[in-house]
Amino acid sequence: MEAQGKSSEDDDGGERGLLHSWRGYSYSVVPERLLLPRPVLQVALGAQHGVLLVEGGQVYTFGELPWKQTQASQPTKPTPENALSGQRVVAVAAGSFHSGAVTEDGSVHMWGDNAAGQCGLSGLSCVPNPTPVALLEPGGAQSVPVLELACGEKHSLALSAQREVWAWGSGCQLGLKEAVFPVWKPQKVEQLAGRWVLQVACGASHSLALVRCVGPDGIQRPPVDKCNQCNQLLYTMTDKEDHVIISDGHYCPMGVEAREDPPPTQTLKASPSEPILPSHSSSTSTPAAPTPDPTPDPEDSQKGGTTTAARPPSDPDPPPSPKAAASTSSSKSSPYPGEKEVKEYLRKLSDASQTEAKMANGGLHALQAPPSGRGQSALNSLVASCASAVGERVASTYEALSLKRMMNFYLPSSRLEALGGAADGGAERVRREESVQAKKSSSTGDIHEEEAEGLRRRLSLPGLLSQGRYAVHLLSSSYGPLLSPRLLRKMGRSRTRAFALTPMGGGVPEDQEVFPTLQTEVWSWGHGEQGELGHGDNLDRLQPFCIKSLNKKEVIRVSAGAHHSIALTAQSQVYSWGSNLSGQLGHMDTPSTVPRLAKLSEGIRVWDASAGERHTLLLADGDCIQPIIYYSGQQVKEAGEEEKVEKMEEEEEEEEDERPGGYTQQPVLLPFCMNLGFVSSVVAGGRRCVALSDRNVMGFISSLHELASAERKFYCKLCDIKSQVLRPLLELESLSSALGPAATELLQTLAGRFSLLSHLTGQHGASLTANLRRGRDVSSLLMLEHASIFLDVYNDYCSTVGNFFVMGGFHALTKPSLDIFGKSPELLQRLSECSEENTVTSDLLVALFYLPTQHLHEYGRLLLKLATCFEVSSGDYQKLQDSCSKFEALTLQLKRKRKEAEYTFHFWKSFPGKMTDSLRKPNRRLIYESSNKSLTVQNAGRFSVNWFILFNDSLVHAQGVAPCKNLFSTHHIFALATLWVEPAPEDNSGLHGLKVVTPEETLTLLASSSAEKTKWLRAINQAVDQALSGAGQDASGPASKSDPPISRTASYTFYKDGRLKDATYEGRWLAGKPHGRGILKWPDGRIYTGSFKSGLEDGFGEFACPNKALNQGDLYQGYWKEGKMHGLGTYRYASGEVYDGSFQDGMRQGHGMLRSGKHNTSSPSVFIGQWLQDKKTGYGVFDDITKGEKYMGMWQDHQRQGTGVVVTQFGLYYEGAFKDNKMMGTGILLSEDDTTYEGEFSDDWTLSGKGVLTMPNGDYLEGSFSGEWGSGLKVTGSYFKPNLFDAEKDRNRAVKLGRMSVRAEEKWQAVFEECWSELGCEAPGEGEHLKAWENIAVALTSRRQQIQDSPEILSRSHSKTLEGLEVIPQHEGPITIERYHSIRLYLLKACDTPLHPLGRLLETLVAVYRMTYVGVGANRRLLPQAVNEIKSYLCRIFQIVRFLFPDLPEEGGLIPEPAENLPDGNQEMSADTRTESPKPGRVVSSSALLLPVLLPRLYPPLFTLYALEKEKEDDMYWECVLRLNKQPDLALLAFLGVQQKFWPVSIPNSLPAPGGKQPVASSTKDACFASAVETLQQISTTFTPSDKLQVIQLTFEEITQEVQSLLKQDFLWSMDDLFPVFLYVVLRARIRNLGSEVSLIEDLMDPCVQHGEHGIMFTTLKACYYQIQHEKIT
Repeated sequence: MEAQGKSSEDDDGGERGLLHSWRGYSYSVVPERLLLPRPVLQVALGAQHGVLLVEGGQVYTFGELPWKQTQASQPTKPTPENALSGQRVVAVAAGSFHSGAVTEDGSVHMWGDNAAGQCGLSGLSCVPNPTPVALLEPGGAQSVPVLELACGEKHSLALSAQREVWAWGSGCQLGLKEAVFPVWKPQKVEQLAGRWVLQVACGASHSLALVRCVGPDGIQRPPVDKCNQCNQLLYTMTDKEDHVIISDGHYCPMGVEAREDPPPTQTLKASPSEPILPSHSSSTSTPAAPTPDPTPDPEDSQKGGTTTAARPPSDPDPPPSPKAAASTSSSKSSPYPGEKEVKEYLRKLSDASQTEAKMANGGLHALQAPPSGRGQSALNSLVASCASAVGERVASTYEALSLKRMMNFYLPSSRLEALGGAADGGAERVRREESVQAKKSSSTGDIHEEEAEGLRRRLSLPGLLSQGRYAVHLLSSSYGPLLSPRLLRKMGRSRTRAFALTPMGGGVPEDQEVFPTLQTEVWSWGHGEQGELGHGDNLDRLQPFCIKSLNKKEVIRVSAGAHHSIALTAQSQVYSWGSNLSGQLGHMDTPSTVPRLAKLSEGIRVWDASAGERHTLLLADGDCIQPIIYYSGQQVKEAGEEEKVEKMEEEEEEEEDERPGGYTQQPVLLPFCMNLGFVSSVVAGGRRCVALSDRNVMGFISSLHELASAERKFYCKLCDIKSQVLRPLLELESLSSALGPAATELLQTLAGRFSLLSHLTGQHGASLTANLRRGRDVSSLLMLEHASIFLDVYNDYCSTVGNFFVMGGFHALTKPSLDIFGKSPELLQRLSECSEENTVTSDLLVALFYLPTQHLHEYGRLLLKLATCFEVSSGDYQKLQDSCSKFEALTLQLKRKRKEAEYTFHFWKSFPGKMTDSLRKPNRRLIYESSNKSLTVQNAGRFSVNWFILFNDSLVHAQGVAPCKNLFSTHHIFALATLWVEPAPEDNSGLHGLKVVTPEETLTLLASSSAEKTKWLRAINQAVDQALSGAGQDASGPASKSDPPISRTASYTFYKDGRLKDATYEGRWLAGKPHGRGILKWPDGRIYTGSFKSGLEDGFGEFACPNKALNQGDLYQGYWKEGKMHGLGTYRYASGEVYDGSFQDGMRQGHGMLRSGKHNTSSPSVFIGQWLQDKKTGYGVFDDITKGEKYMGMWQDHQRQGTGVVVTQFGLYYEGAFKDNKMMGTGILLSEDDTTYEGEFSDDWTLSGKGVLTMPNGDYLEGSFSGEWGSGLKVTGSYFKPNLFDAEKDRNRAVKLGRMSVRAEEKWQAVFEECWSELGCEAPGEGEHLKAWENIAVALTSRRQQIQDSPEILSRSHSKTLEGLEVIPQHEGPITIERYHSIRLYLLKACDTPLHPLGRLLETLVAVYRMTYVGVGANRRLLPQAVNEIKSYLCRIFQIVRFLFPDLPEEGGLIPEPAENLPDGNQEMSADTRTESPKPGRVVSSSALLLPVLLPRLYPPLFTLYALEKEKEDDMYWECVLRLNKQPDLALLAFLGVQQKFWPVSIPNSLPAPGGKQPVASSTKDACFASAVETLQQISTTFTPSDKLQVIQLTFEEITQEVQSLLKQDFLWSMDDLFPVFLYVVLRARIRNLGSEVSLIEDLMDPCVQHGEHGIMFTTLKACYYQIQHEKIT
């Protein structure tokens, strides 16, 4: 046979994709080998022809091809389809007499018979050559790309890349809503739109689709609750007194294809022991409608291979049914109207019925559904929730049944096996009850068990009840007498519980995308005469319907023969249904209208199947690696006999007679299959069979087959364990009492993990099978790409088994196992592959659950085997080798884990009882213990006993006294994460000591020998290291050893008395102490988050402390030192107060601000100033917002004490002495109108004692006063009216303010002290300036890091500034002008960021200044104090600057300027002033250096004070400015007495007009000296006096320039000439607050400028101001 193989093909062609073809199954059959130039990838067979796809994408056809006109009638050898040359075809399909191909880009080509439109090309009866067919969305121009095709006799289906189904051709098998056939253009099957279709298949006149289940959370399309044809509600709900009726008995005339002849009445087969019970049909339809076939529920009536009887005519009262049932389809999740009410109602019922419902045990009572014309309707989520809500006591029943008819109930027994209605033989049922494991005697048994298993699996899931109306009843005791005695006997068995064993979360996280899905449904539609649709009836379906009985069967492939269908599951089982005339179903049911298992011997795992016209081919794993082929169906006779046979067959069909010997009773092994090599797929079609095989080159193919086969076998094994061991155990009622709650929960977790592992294996098996069928290459092996998924699942599973084992779970399962498996557990022995005789049940269970870990080794072995097929240098070899070593490493690790679990389990068995309960934890493993006295405590008492036990998470120290019965009275557990161990220094005493440090204890332990010491040290260190790195990271094995880090992250709860009792710390540690970042939580709710140092809070941190009384909490954010608040911080009190400032030793100390209350509460106030030991002491400003008063002065112990100033919002001003928080002693009080009192006070605003009261007009009273200011004063004294002539003398009486206020340099000392201390100085100016620079650098980096945690604070410009500051400027050596400038720039930058100590200082000063002089503090009497305060700031900051730059000259010192930088003498002044100006150089002054930084920030409050002070003068000035500005330029110049030669205008008597100057008309305004006017106006936009003086200077220059251009010559001003011109400019500049500007310049001007050029210019401006004020217009 194989000798024939080598012909003209190229080398590779002879190894892969070999094609063998044969007919029938007799022993004489020898497959014929079809020779092709290249390996065959895919074969499709029609009735008389076949289509081949070979490597490279070419297509060949062979057989009878009547559509090829040139063709002779005899069959042809494979010939290429040249019309497709140039196209790369990826899939082919063959119908009975037509073919199709899909190309790489997803386009479809069809050819062959087109009489029924099956080629999708209108107007042609046949299409000779492949012709493109477009799938177009309505209104779309783009053709939809296609993945695969399927062809039937008269129709074709395509599966698009969007996973939607398209159909064309003729017949109801299209699933389209079309009445007229043929359908020429491909159309979408709407019923499946929105679902994810995996595969399509076509029979002669029916269609199948494999669809991915819609997950519970991923509903893929909106639920259907109305019929999509007649728009009626699919579900109705009525509430009766004791039950809810949910009906889906909706009849739609468009749903079922009607028949002319009424259906034959079928009778019910019953067991001899039970009477036939009538069952009632609800299909009485309106007379006009033809009666549809009764549609029994495949889950009930069909299980026994019978159908339910139609309603016998004798029944007197058929229930009235408004609508006859029909097949309508709906999505699984259709919501009922009023879902909430039903749920609520059920909840109440279930609560009430707990007691009554004892009778109705044993799961759900599935009522035999009444036959109705309805097909498989999708079950709705509500019934599921009903069923699960009421639990075991819900019975689904039909509302029209009276109690008489309740006898239809069939109660399942404890194993839920007989869910088949009253339809199967009694003897068989008894046999099945006795031995669930025995091989079933007939396929009815198979299907029964399958279905029972299915129901068990779905107990709480949708899909239990499939049609008719559902009523949710509660069985109460009153139903008892109606149940047969036999059923009551059954109920007495051990009770079972429902337990869903589906993988949690649907498997592996990535499984949806990576692995093939196992959660599938099979949908069918088309003609159903032979039952090929699998819905339990012979009706046709116009639209796709889900075959309910295949749900949860994990179907991974479907195939359709002419009149039968096949589904292949992930568990390698084959379900078949439809016509069985030739035995093609592989079982003896004729015909089968619901899917049944094909009969195959034990251990045969089918992995590919194909259905032909009257036969089925199955490809399966046998005992050896090479696949074997089974055949079931028609035996094909030799050529001579064929005609005879065909005639006989026709007769057979008419008589429906059985002719023995013409076909198989069950699948038959084809003897020649071993000669074919490694078969990768089988195809059946027409009467022909085809197999594709590969030769085993270098063992590669056999290794791939072995891997896939091993995985399938393993999956079947896992499913057996799940169904035969795990599920029965979990369903035992007595389980939780036997195991206890903890172990029960562990068992459930174990079951979940097992399901997850099993699901992954199933998915992987399916993926390997698919790889064999198509690719057969290494690159598509998922276990290489996604090894981590496998490793994680196995690791988790093994840990769970270990946990259950350690907790004694397997031991505790011994008794429950006896109940289930009996005394001789052969089943367990067989499943666990345990060869030893008489093994204990618990050991069998351990072996059974550890079984999967052996499969990992299998993975490693097979991957290695595959790797040997490749060159060592190739990438594939590397990949396989890597994965192999990963699996091998995990195998070793899991073996070690198992050993640890066993060691631990035996340790607990021998351990003294009391401590076991508290110490035994599921994931705790024993590593080492000192029962051999290998470790004791140093200086232990004579009788004390110490026992150390090292677990993988803790070190336990048990203590006791020797002669006592219960030896160990106490024990202490030290968590390993917070345990440090080091060898104690060896001294001469010869002791082998270990020092163990924990957060609250330090133990010195003595080992019995040096070896023991090393052993313990190593064991503890290793355990600590693993505890820190997390379990599972120890794959490297025990050999690799490094000491665990001394610094680590861990969590710990303190237990000793003290500040930290019961607090939990989580964060960084160093040698037993919290160190680094961490969180500390106390049980009372206090939480500290931040830095620690040596066990105490240190650095920046946040502390929250709840206040139960106020239902709020205190919150501190700031710096700490040695466990106390220390440094800057913000404390928000529960009362609403906020303190922002310095702390020391946990108390407010230094400078700080306290804000109390919001502005609308009872006492809002703000204090800013100095604190000492939590109290206001020193200088401070207190703003009492409610009273509208502001106090600026000295404090002591929270009270105003010493001198101070109070201003109020009504303009009162007080300065003087305070005592005990009151104005007490000498003081001065001024009111808004300048009424002044000077004298003694006794309380706030209360005069008491001697004093003088002066009126605004100068009159004064002298004497003794008493009473409150503003509410009537009592006066005893003399009244003086100063003599008019004494006016000059007495004006001196005006009060001098400021004498009794706090001196400027005494204010805000704390702010400056903080700055100095930050620079490392004890007192101002005392310290190392190098150290100060270091401190600045540290402050910058630490604060910058803190900010980087929340980068949104940091703007880009800010970070630039910081980068600039990181460079320390040169701060030693002689100061030159250049260095002076660099210092100035550095200060500007430093003061620009609060991260720099100077910047912080400045920020604080600005805050306190504004706090003082804004709001109520904007009182004109405070102006002198405000100016002095600025001067004092300058002086004190300058002191710090000189400390940082020690070579900077002191105030007024000179920096020599280089000679070439002489200023140009362009400011022409009178000669004498020039000689007086200082020598070239730069005078150093604090104001020149620091005012530019400080003043802009303080300008608003300061200028406001100036404006208030100068208000009257400014008003007079302004009035005059407005008046004079009404005049035109010439009039004003004349009025001011400006000499005519300076007038920029031609006057007849004077000089001729200078060239090109336009004369100024007499009415012109604002034209003269315009540029000078504009320049002067800029004085209001500058801040510092030097800038303002600069503006004045520029104005003079502008005037000079203009005059020079007028006179065309150089010109020297005299003051007499200059003054009137400047006066004109000042008037025209219209500066509103000129008086304030002048005063500000005067007060803050640099003293060294006063006598220079700037000084004279300023004097001129000042003179102009006074001149304008007193100007009389004549």
